[in-house]
Amino acid sequence: MKKLLPLLPLLTASFLTNAQPAATAQPATQTRLIVRLQDNLRTELLQKSAAGPAAQLFEAVNRNHKAEQVQALNPGKNASTAPAMYLIALPAGTDARQALLDYQQTGLFRYVELDAEGQGGGVQSVTPNDALYSRQWYLKNNGTFSLSPARAGADIKMEDAWSISQGDSSVTVAIIDSGIKLDHPEFAGRIWRNRREIAGNGIDDDNNGFVDDVRGWNFVSNTNNPADDMGHGTNVAGIIGANGNNGIGYAGVNWACKLMVCKGLTAQNTGFYSWWTSGIYYAVDNGARVINMSLGGTSTSQAMQDAITYANQRGVVVVACMMNNNNGVVNYPAGMTGVISVGATNPNDTRANPFSWSATSGSNFGPHISVVAPGNYIYGLDYASNTNYGVYWGGTSQATPQVVGLASLMLTLRPGLTPAQVKAIIQNTADDRVGNPVEDAVGWDPYYGYGRINAPRALASVVTATRAGNAAAGFHLYPNPARGQVTLQLDDAHLLRQEVQVFNALGQVVSRQLLGSLRQQLAVPTAAGTYWVALAGVAGGRRLVVE
Repeated sequence: MKKLLPLLPLLTASFLTNAQPAATAQPATQTRLIVRLQDNLRTELLQKSAAGPAAQLFEAVNRNHKAEQVQALNPGKNASTAPAMYLIALPAGTDARQALLDYQQTGLFRYVELDAEGQGGGVQSVTPNDALYSRQWYLKNNGTFSLSPARAGADIKMEDAWSISQGDSSVTVAIIDSGIKLDHPEFAGRIWRNRREIAGNGIDDDNNGFVDDVRGWNFVSNTNNPADDMGHGTNVAGIIGANGNNGIGYAGVNWACKLMVCKGLTAQNTGFYSWWTSGIYYAVDNGARVINMSLGGTSTSQAMQDAITYANQRGVVVVACMMNNNNGVVNYPAGMTGVISVGATNPNDTRANPFSWSATSGSNFGPHISVVAPGNYIYGLDYASNTNYGVYWGGTSQATPQVVGLASLMLTLRPGLTPAQVKAIIQNTADDRVGNPVEDAVGWDPYYGYGRINAPRALASVVTATRAGNAAAGFHLYPNPARGQVTLQLDDAHLLRQEVQVFNALGQVVSRQLLGSLRQQLAVPTAAGTYWVALAGVAGGRRLVVE
């Protein structure tokens, strides 16, 4: 009782005032804790009575902090029998985790937990009016598709995602591919425009002394005319950013981003690494935030790796396809460091194997895969016509732009996200165990990576992190839900030797250990429930469900 007695007068004056909630809402950035007093302390308090203003409880517990408000959560007539629970509001900028630990260590409270923020369970989804939207099973799959067996829900759930964000022109997406059909109505108002002084084969269209680079750049011919002469790039660009809700054609994932066209493939669907490398530098130096690379080769390249590193260091996300040979041969840039590598699935969530165009094709697999997205029978735009909407493609090339579109929406909501954070969020929010259980194992596997992307969950994670002022966690857990043990994988070697702590629902530390490797087994609590895993040096944490 030595800890309790000095605090009793203060607690009595504060808690027995039965303070009512403030009339105005608390600031969104304010740290709020919910505490429940130990039962024996509650009994002592109820034997005393005092009146007065709310006391600065947190200051009494730990002089490093100061509470702005202490409020009884059960101030009604049953306060004598209800648990002694209180809300403690701390100033904006308070280290919430440290405050929680400070409270736990006093021994005064049965539990201490953060006052978490939620949202209403009903969100109105957005269904675009694009004439052929019903063909886009990868955005919303109702289980019926004429070209292939389908399963309802085997999609990226874009209608719920569009209720969160439909994009913004402040984000530019670069597409290193075969070019696009520049005059297609689905790209109206969307092509990124750059002006620079005339150089090389640049064309001064209006005799103003500048190349009006309205179409990006053609690295094949070294001109500013990156028109599509093969079709692959137009399909990819449409998946990312076809104008949505405009009554015609199809809907892209992002309805407002700018599309920077970087032609790096010939009419024969081939390209040199030097073109792709130059395209990366061009995109980064001209303000792109995401780069789509639906291409690859089996030779590695330090030059292209350096370009990707250059992009990552400047906040640019690079996404590449795994390629389509139905084997584990590593293709590049997908196999390079700093890349989100994407495989493809069918309308029934099985790995795309084969694709519609070849019996020997299939989505590649391997240790570098990040996630999968739908990639077979993907209807899109025609590079040779503004009115033909009957063309469809299949490949990891078609899965990749869905991830790119999602990344661009995330950056619309939170421009400060780093490439590593974007990758971690997309992986951590993916739908696991959706495909063939022979290949789609619990947690990460070489066929599905961390699972099929879930667009609304990723965007909601960004919104929640923004409200809480936390960055994305620099680690992930799998399997999750777990039983017996869980694997923790770090995204950054700088986090080695840091301490990881596991908290139960009461806010109590149930385990702690130092991390000695990028991938490490953690002991899972034996009791089923929801836990919180926090890592020193990382803002935020990860929720862990134990079955």
